[in-house]
This record gives sequence, C-alpha cells and structure tokens, in this order.
Amino acid sequence: MRIVVLGGGVIGVTAAWFLARDGHEVVVVDRKPGPAEETSFANAGLVSPGHAQSWASPKAPGMLLRSLFDRDAAVRLRLRVDPRMWAWGVRFLANCTVERARANTRRKLALCLYSLDALHQVIVETGVEYHRHTGGILYLHRSQQGLDEGGAGLGALADAGLDARVIDAAECVRREPALTHMKDQIAGAVVCPKDESGDCNLFTRRLAEQSARNGVEFRYSTAIRRLVAEGGRIARVETDGGALTGDAYVLALGCDSPSLARPLGIFLPIYPLKGYALTLPVRDGAPVSSGIDEERYLAWSRFGDRLRITSVAELAGFDRRIDPDRVTRIAAAARALFPDGADWEQPNPWTGFRPMTPDGLPFIGRTRLANLWLDTGHSSLGWTMSCGSARLLADLVSGRKPALDPAVLGAMPG
Repeated sequence: MRIVVLGGGVIGVTAAWFLARDGHEVVVVDRKPGPAEETSFANAGLVSPGHAQSWASPKAPGMLLRSLFDRDAAVRLRLRVDPRMWAWGVRFLANCTVERARANTRRKLALCLYSLDALHQVIVETGVEYHRHTGGILYLHRSQQGLDEGGAGLGALADAGLDARVIDAAECVRREPALTHMKDQIAGAVVCPKDESGDCNLFTRRLAEQSARNGVEFRYSTAIRRLVAEGGRIARVETDGGALTGDAYVLALGCDSPSLARPLGIFLPIYPLKGYALTLPVRDGAPVSSGIDEERYLAWSRFGDRLRITSVAELAGFDRRIDPDRVTRIAAAARALFPDGADWEQPNPWTGFRPMTPDGLPFIGRTRLANLWLDTGHSSLGWTMSCGSARLLADLVSGRKPALDPAVLGAMPG
C-alpha cells in the first residue's frame, strides 16, 4: 500500500520505519524543514517505563487547584476561555479516581515495556547512535516520606513487569558523583534498571535518514491544510504544496491532530501541556547519568557535551512564549543540583507541548473512516512509547495479530 504519514516527529518517523519494513510505500509530510523539530526537538530524553504512573490521580485535582495561586508551581493550571480545555478537564477529572489511576498506570506500563523492546529491535537493525545511556534513571527524593511513597508505588507494579528498587543517598552518589555535594539533602532514589535515556531528536533524525535510504519519501516544509473524506474514506490530503493521495493515512501530529480530525467528525481529547527545556554546554562537574528530582519536578539527561534540563507542566493552551522568569527559576534549581555541571549562562531555552489525553494513553488504530489510522496523543511519554506504538500500528495496518493486545489502550474515539 501507499501510506501517507502526517507528522515528522518521533511518532511519525518510527511509524514510517515500521510500515516501510513491511514493504509499504511510505510518504511522511511535515510543515517543518526537517524531522523532530517540534515536540521531539528538545524533550527530556528519558525512555522511562518507570515513569508510567498516571498523571490523572487522586492528588491531581488538589495540585492543579493550588497552582492557580502559586506562580512558582512546577505543575500549573492557567484557566482560559477555551471550550477544549474545559471538555478535556472534565474527562481528566473522571480519571482521577484510585481505581482508574491504577488501571491507567498498568496500561501505560504495558505499552512502555513493549515499546522498549521495539526500540531495542530498531537499534539492532539500524545501529543508530543517539547518546544512549542504559542502566536506569534516578528518581531522586529529598524526603523519606517521598522515597517510601515512590518505592511503594513502583513496587506495586512488579507483577506487571516493572523492576524497581530503592537505594539510599550513598548509592545515589556512587551512581551519580555530581550529586556528592548534596548527599545530606537527599533521602535516596528509586531506580528502574530497564529505564534508559538518549537524545530523541538525534534518534529521530538518524532514523529518518535511514528510512529515506530505504525508500521512505519525506516532504518537509509542507503545511497540511485538511483531510478530505469521500464515501467513508480519506480521498486526499490537501497541503500548501498540492494534494497528496494514498491507500491509507496515519495521523501522527500530536497536539495538532484534533484540528484535522474534528471536521471529519472524529473528536480527539488531546490538549497541550507546555514544558520548558534548557540545553547547556557541560563542564567538569556534569552528571553522567539521567534522573528526575521528584520534589522539584526537574529532569536531567547528559547527551555528550550537552546537558538537557526539563521542567514545568503548564496547562495554558497553545501559548509558546518563553517566560524569562521561568527560565531563570529552572536554571537556578538545576544549578543547585549540579553547580559545576554546565555553563549556566547559556541556557538555550525552548518550550514544547506534550499531547495529553485524559488517561495518558495514546490513540493507536483505525478510525471509523476505513483508511484513516491514528498514532497520536502520547502525552508525556512519546519518546518512551514511540517504537512500540509504531510496531503495533504496523501490525494492525498489515492485518497481523500484534504481540501487545490493542485493548490495553482502551476505546478509539468516535
């Protein structure tokens, strides 16, 4: 089949790779001049099944409510006159029960572990290099209560395939010498040995290069205007460079997916969650590992001579503006962790949108239009879920029974 993939981020490029492996003729369309230039551009770099806990939890409503009055909150709600925000919020709150949070976490974990296996398959087949770091991520806790709760939460998922263990402050410092100066300020960390990290942007660009050599066509700098349906199928994609046609179409545009799907009568509850990233030149005291300061909601990853710092989760619509005060505060928090770790005068700030669904799970599968498929809405774990989502999609498109039951993702939108 000729398959048109809409979106050139890590989700679209991995989908193209797996579809092309099955012998399909694949065309990838994206408005940017190259791959991975939006959500995949400067994310945290964490490939983290250990971070699969549902954002929608019993604690979430109170946290968001308090954030209305706390400008410094790392997780912040900025209310807007936006019907999409309110409709999404109602669905999100419905998932904040103990039962749904537990079920959604287990479903996310299943996809993350499946995806980790698929990533390893891609690495073996391609030899792609992207500053990969294996051996686990530090989920750092400053208080004993936080450490106990973190360990208990992840330990409860052991029967679902998650390997997690609690380490003390001394072990944290052994694993990450850059934390030596604050040994007395941390209680310990939870480590999930299967977790990894790596530069998502670099991975996507290099996989796109290999895909192109294997026959995938990439049409960059091409804005998608609309999908045209006729007779229960997509007839064509209209772009600013003319119409494109195919036998099947894959919608992999993250936060922009709902605007293309809505005129077709397909309503995707996906809403942007804004995050900040700093990418700094490293210095001698830079960390060698990756991790998350759970109390500060701050993540770090080392990519060769660069240190990536990410923080903030802000429900603020499609506001891409960079707040200098936010940048200053994030840099100060990161500098307190790694005072000699980077050139803090060169933060190189960036903002991006996580395509959040109310339950944190993506939409993968066929829509009510016979030749329109979804691979979108991966929330905060797009890099982690990307390869598994692509392999699952390719199996479904080719009529094979996937190794992962698609029912783990729940119902597709109507």
